Amino acid sequence: MATAKPSSSAASPGKEPRTARGAATMRRLLDAAAMEFGESGFYEASISGITRRAGTALGTFYTYFDSKESIFTALVRDMSASVAKAAAAGVSPGSRGVDREREALAAFLRFAREHKEIYRIIDEAEFADPVSYRAHYQGTAQRIAGRLDEGVAAGLISHGDNEVRAWAIMGMNVFLGLRFGVWDDSRPIGVIVPAVEALLSAGIAIPSKR
Repeated sequence: MATAKPSSSAASPGKEPRTARGAATMRRLLDAAAMEFGESGFYEASISGITRRAGTALGTFYTYFDSKESIFTALVRDMSASVAKAAAAGVSPGSRGVDREREALAAFLRFAREHKEIYRIIDEAEFADPVSYRAHYQGTAQRIAGRLDEGVAAGLISHGDNEVRAWAIMGMNVFLGLRFGVWDDSRPIGVIVPAVEALLSAGIAIPSKR
């Protein structure tokens, strides 16, 4: 999984890389962990499997991480940050309101198609690392709520409970990514996203004729 350079906090406490080479090595370990956990699951994955995939010595692993649990935690947080960066990068400068949600969803669907392993890893985090699991979804919902707040302030989105709306939109996006990113990625994103945009813009109820 080729993602952005991890922050030094990805390593176990006191094991942060001090050089660019060290950061690159830790990046390889995280990418290898994504493959290992994505294919084998948390409980069947092994440190030796991670180092084999990364092409590093077993001792190198312990230079940056204390255990399988610690690299899993780092990976969940790294993936969460990568999702946020992908969504932000997919939004056009000045995009607001429903347009912004449409672009963010399109970016997320592209990310999900390129990194299908994220679903298994995040799902397993519910039990293997519930703190990081909860932080992932709370952080995502907060970002969406922030975008909605900006849309309301700009007069592009109606007033309402943006926390509830954010969790609803996030839930929708997660399952759209599962259906059209992981299970079957053959349907064009350009067909999926307009349907969601219409839902956000007009809802699904037929306007009253009274």
